Amino acid sequence: MSSNTEIQVLSAKSDVARQAAEEFIRAAAASVQERGAFSVALAGGSTPLGMYKLLAEAPYRSQVEWVRVLLFWSDERCVPPDDPESNYSAAATALVSGLGLPEANVHRMYGELDPQEAALAYEQEVRHAIGGEPPRFDLILLGMGDDGHTASLFPGTDALGETGRIVVANHVPKLDAWRLSFTSTLINAAHRVLFLVTGEGKADALREVLEGEPNPDTYPSQLVRPTDGRLLFLLDEQAARSLANR
Repeated sequence: MSSNTEIQVLSAKSDVARQAAEEFIRAAAASVQERGAFSVALAGGSTPLGMYKLLAEAPYRSQVEWVRVLLFWSDERCVPPDDPESNYSAAATALVSGLGLPEANVHRMYGELDPQEAALAYEQEVRHAIGGEPPRFDLILLGMGDDGHTASLFPGTDALGETGRIVVANHVPKLDAWRLSFTSTLINAAHRVLFLVTGEGKADALREVLEGEPNPDTYPSQLVRPTDGRLLFLLDEQAARSLANR
């Protein structure tokens, strides 16, 4: 594990959500002060939803200058935006609706389009909105599955070896489905990457990701190693139970 990686173990899932909300607020304030805006990629899955709900409510809501926030998504299912399985839909319900963000500040993935076309369109949108080569987000939020996947970088899939593209369509055989996903190239360019991992079902995979031998084809979360940024894992006790070093 590199020197820019930090692990925090908290008592419960609700504590992870609260700490993540505070990290979001700090990152937003620093980015707005330094660059005049805050670019963040949201994560899908159940764990980040608690953080989104907190950010949409007092006292957290007033601590973010939302008109300066640029919202993106790190992955998406290939479904329409109003589908219950859509990562955008889940975040929009929990966070985006009611914040009064300018429409131009909300950049969803186009899951209803052909996957290859959608990935290329989103890559172009990211490059247009975010500076750097590769583009450098202020914060990328990630979850982790019980198989060690993150974003839609699943074990054994083609996207794991992609280095030229920053957004790809990734076919996941075990799901018999296409996903849209940031690649490790884009994730590792970020100023900050925040992993939210909760639940005992993630414990064994998390141990391999953090303490096992390098094997990113089996545990894709090992690909996340920011080039010049901070990597923070927020874990609850259940997810951290198998770690030797905490």
